This record gives sequence, C-alpha cells and structure tokens, in this order.
Amino acid sequence: MNSLLKFRRPLSSSLTSLSLQRLSTTLHYVFEEKKEGTSFIHPTAIVHPNAVIGQGVSVGPLCTIGPSAKLGNGCQMHPSSHIFGNTELGSHCVLMTGAVVGDELPGHTVIGCNNIIGHYAVVGIKCQDMKYKLGDECFLDVGDNNEIREFTSIHRSSKSRDRTVIGDNNLIMGSCHIAHDCKIGNNNIFANTTLLAGHVIVEDYVHTGGATVVHQFCYIGSFSFIGGGSVVSQDVPKYMMVSGDRAELRGLNFEGLRRCGFQVTEVLD
Repeated sequence: MNSLLKFRRPLSSSLTSLSLQRLSTTLHYVFEEKKEGTSFIHPTAIVHPNAVIGQGVSVGPLCTIGPSAKLGNGCQMHPSSHIFGNTELGSHCVLMTGAVVGDELPGHTVIGCNNIIGHYAVVGIKCQDMKYKLGDECFLDVGDNNEIREFTSIHRSSKSRDRTVIGDNNLIMGSCHIAHDCKIGNNNIFANTTLLAGHVIVEDYVHTGGATVVHQFCYIGSFSFIGGGSVVSQDVPKYMMVSGDRAELRGLNFEGLRRCGFQVTEVLD
C-alpha cells in the first residue's frame, strides 16, 4: 500500500503540472498579439480560408470562423466562441467563451469596434417572428463600445426592408433579450433579464431595472427610468420614471437627470 501511495503521488504531481501547463498555453493566446502584433490561431480552431482576419487577432481553442466572416485588428475570441454567416467585427472586439455571433442567413451582422460579447451570448441570429420568411435578408447593426453580457440574445430584423440597430456605449446586462427590428440608441443601461419585444424603440440614456418587460412597438424616451419588474405596454415619455404591472407614471426621473448632468434649475423649468 505504501509503495502504491508513493507511486500515486508523483503521478498526481505530474498530472497537475501538465494541467497547469495546458492552462497556461490556453490563456497565453489572449495576450499574444500584445507582444508581437501578429495574429494567433489555436490549432484546434476551425477557420475557413476565405475568412478575413486582421492583425493582432487571437483565436482560442475550439473556435469557429465561417467563410464570410471579417475580423478587425486586435479582436479576441475566447475558447469555444463562434462567428457564422456574413458577419463583420470591428477592431478590438472580444468574444467570451461560448459566444455566438452571426447566422447562416441572407443579410448581415455588423458589429462595430471595442464591443464585448459575453459568455454564451447569441447575437445576430434569426428572429422569433412568424412574419419572417426563410430566405429573406435580415440585418443587425451594432455600434461601438457596447458591453453585451452573458446569455443575452439579440436577433436580426424580420424583413429585408428593416433592421435591428444598437447604438454606442450601451451596457446590456446578463440574460437580456432584444428582439427583431428594435432600435436602441446610445448610453443605455439594461439591467439583467430586461426583455424587449419586436420593434421597440429606446432612445438615449435610458435605464431599466431588472426583469423589465417591454411590449412590442413601444417607445421609450431619453433619460427615462423603468423600475424593476415592470411590464411596459405603453410609450414612456422622456425624462419620466415608470414602474408597475402595468407600468404607471411615477414622476420625473430626478436622480437619473442629476447623474446625467442636468442642473436643478433645468429640471424645475
């Protein structure tokens, strides 16, 4: 028994050392471009030869890049992230583990620069709308500097004449859903499990509480706040605060306006 234990200890130590070495190798690819400025593609990744890869791109283990994909300079794909269809990523985008961007559909998914696509988020896939006809073009356009967190889903448009649009500098927290043909402005914060149905328009500097649900075709005005757990079935005016099921007007969004730099005199006027 003692001899068996003596044998197992060095074996366990060797396996631990090997595991740490593999982990170090796996993590190393993320920082490779910072040292050399050249692209790094892990040998287990599947990259179609027709894909366009910029400089300083890092592609991790078990990633997939389709034939029509374009990756800008400095993009990072963490293990098991995937890019499909006619999809373009601007420079310095990051796809976390399990993220899926794009779909094998007519149309395109265009992601701007400096965006983070979180763990297991699904961005730019077919919409969940019965109006959509297979073979129709559908589109998603995303701006710059957005953080799209884990398990979020963002769908393409339902018709070729429309598109789903997300602007710049938005924080979209975990498990949110943005449906087909939505138009999202800039500098918005959507708390976890905010759900936007089709054709919703959200202007700028809007803040939603967690588990907010917005009915299709609703309009959410700039600088408004929606309380957590609200069900919004009507338009929300600019500068206002609403909450409840169904959401009701609760007054001016004083705190939100203050944080955005409005002076007291401006608000009172």
